[in-house]
Amino acid sequence: MKAMASIAPVYQLANPTRFMALAARIVPWLAGLTVVLFAIGLYMAFFIAPPDYQQGETVRIMYIHVPAAWLAMMCYGVIAISSFGYLVFRHPMADVSAKAAAPIGAVFTALALITGSLWGKPMWGTYWVWDARLTSVLILFFLYLGLMALRNGVEDETLAGKLTAVMALVGTVILPIIKFSVDWWNTLHQPASVMRIGGPTIHPSILWPLLVMALAFTLLFVVLHLKAMGNEVLRRRVVALRMRAVQRAANLEPQGPAREAAE
Repeated sequence: MKAMASIAPVYQLANPTRFMALAARIVPWLAGLTVVLFAIGLYMAFFIAPPDYQQGETVRIMYIHVPAAWLAMMCYGVIAISSFGYLVFRHPMADVSAKAAAPIGAVFTALALITGSLWGKPMWGTYWVWDARLTSVLILFFLYLGLMALRNGVEDETLAGKLTAVMALVGTVILPIIKFSVDWWNTLHQPASVMRIGGPTIHPSILWPLLVMALAFTLLFVVLHLKAMGNEVLRRRVVALRMRAVQRAANLEPQGPAREAAE
């Protein structure tokens, strides 16, 4: 009984009305905290953190690139979990979550690719190489585009949700490939220096600004995701109201002899 009581609030959030009410209360606070963290993180990254002894000032691109890359993968993880919940429990809010996260994840992935190219030019002498890590992240970006294209290409909302959920779950194979590509293949991309078994290998003066920026990016995703989910709920409500209006008008339309007499 205690276990059921503890998870009851989670199920309550699956109610669109309760979700909208909670989001309306917490989003302004989360948005304010996000702005504060970005201000602190950017100040630490550009005015406190020292230049790298090898990369010099170009290392500061890392404070945007690395959190964007982390969020690109995390967003897809959210889509996969939401898709699983939609296929298993058939709850529309899980589908709303998956749909809302896709464009946000695509933007983070594009930001990771762009900043990575800008970082790669002074380090590797070129903006792009068909490196295992870079190529797998590019595939992730195409997956995001594919999910959005499939969603928009199917008129039936329920069918679109199921198809994109299956596609999202199949696409999760790219996540471990991105994570371990630098370990499985000989790549130009440096190996993991923060999320590793032996602990971070970078100096605290660089690590702390990076962690603050990562937290700021994470909160930014939460805020954008909640707002996008709220917009999607409202859109579906409008569609439902329009369909009811059309059905009501069709039911009121005279049928048979009555219609002929009216004409």
